[in-house]
Amino acid sequence: MKTAGFILGGTMIALGMMAIAGSAGDCDGKCGPGNDLSTMLMIVFWGMVSVGLGGLICAKTNNI
Repeated sequence: MKTAGFILGGTMIALGMMAIAGSAGDCDGKCGPGNDLSTMLMIVFWGMVSVGLGGLICAKTNNI
């Protein structure tokens, strides 16, 4: 069960960080306009929630 907790928690952390990093959606200026501010902040918020829950799952799996 520990391994499943670490896999789930680590996946949530990694995907949350990817969501935060790509929240602007501007493709380095090579594609159309990026996301507006409210959409970007919503993606950042849910990315941070994912990172936090993933960290909590990893911590509880490790009995911290």
